[in-house]
Amino acid sequence: MPTVSVKWQKEVFPAVEVDTSQPAYVFKCQLYDLTGVPPERQKIMVKGGLLKDDADWSTVGVKEGQRLMMMGTADEIVKAPEKGPVFMEDLPEEEQVVAVGHSSGLYNLGNTCYMNSTIQCLHSVPELKSALLRYSQSSRSNDLDQTSHLLTVATRDLFTELDKNVKPVAPMQFWMVLRKKHPQFGQLHNGAFMQQDAEECWTQLLYTLSQSLRSDNSSDNLNTVKALFGIELTSRVHCQESSEESSEIESTFALKCHISQEVNHLHEGLKHGLKSELEKTSPALGRSAIYLKESRISGLPRYLTIQFVRFFWKRESNQKAKILRKVDYPLVLDVYDFCSDDLRKKLEVPRQILRDEESKKLGSKGSEKSSDSKDNDVKMPDAEDSSNKSGESSGTTSQEGASSEKEMHLTGNLRFESGKWIEYADDNPIPQREEDITKLSGGGDWHMAYICMYKARVVEM
Repeated sequence: MPTVSVKWQKEVFPAVEVDTSQPAYVFKCQLYDLTGVPPERQKIMVKGGLLKDDADWSTVGVKEGQRLMMMGTADEIVKAPEKGPVFMEDLPEEEQVVAVGHSSGLYNLGNTCYMNSTIQCLHSVPELKSALLRYSQSSRSNDLDQTSHLLTVATRDLFTELDKNVKPVAPMQFWMVLRKKHPQFGQLHNGAFMQQDAEECWTQLLYTLSQSLRSDNSSDNLNTVKALFGIELTSRVHCQESSEESSEIESTFALKCHISQEVNHLHEGLKHGLKSELEKTSPALGRSAIYLKESRISGLPRYLTIQFVRFFWKRESNQKAKILRKVDYPLVLDVYDFCSDDLRKKLEVPRQILRDEESKKLGSKGSEKSSDSKDNDVKMPDAEDSSNKSGESSGTTSQEGASSEKEMHLTGNLRFESGKWIEYADDNPIPQREEDITKLSGGGDWHMAYICMYKARVVEM
């Protein structure tokens, strides 16, 4: 990669690497990190005129040691407001986002919306941020490879940048290390980076962090990421032909919601996802046989992740196809019916406490109604409904596009402690209403939920 120097105002930045395999916009994002000048404001003088975002470096003809001139104004430092109290509803949308408590978007570096939405969802988990802040070179375990260490450091630094900034951040360093650790995210098509799968990015990043964010000082070698996101499944595998039966215990970072003609709701899709058929050799029969695998949740994390399986492989066209079917999902999810008997016993007491709390809330609301109200009765939910609250939705990744990966666009939707939702469409945070989130159930060629993250309701006992 050639190295150039860039002159901006009175400053000169020597030895700036130019990755000629990437679009010029990526180079502008590098300069944004150095100067604070957003890419859209940069005017970079090259031979023949100004450097365009989609310029081909082979035609630009940049040489080793060449000096480039850049013009543009950096973002101003945000000052404390001097005015008196202002209602949040009266603020512009961008300022509303800041008032909620988080605002920084992420620049799209070329079909990287899958990565941006993943980062935004994980960045909303305070326990993960705290664990990353404690991570350093000295805390790196001896068996951790260099690329895993670098990706952990890049994640930590990017989270810190998101917390410090109001304006969008260019995740350049993180993206470069992610591609080095997982080369599939660097695949090119006609010279441009390909759209990738957000679920694969989610899983690969969590797996890497689970290896690095371990406490070697603890006797049980506590895995922070597993405690936050790990789901333990206990499975019964049996063959109807031979009556053979065995059990398996496995861990995963997401439950699958399988979608078929019979699935109209998330619960139905989860039920399908916990059952599967597999073909393997039967020792009793001496040949291959079909086994039925039925799984139950035996361990729940602090944050439960669910992926809607909306893609399947079309053999006739030899490409991915998207399932547009509408599948409703709740903002409050109960997975009690999918748990093992042992886990259900552990959940009984906290669930009863939640039922009692809900009853008290509904009772107090009823007593506060005025006597001249047109509706003096409080409609009590069914007992089952009032107890089915084991986790509240805190984040979703939604996708738009019918089939081709090139047409897809993913955004992250996050819910904060204030109860407000924010949609992160790359570098453009947009306030959302709760009803906007529930509309992401699919049914047509528009945004629909792809990954949902539910935060457990903690009960003090």
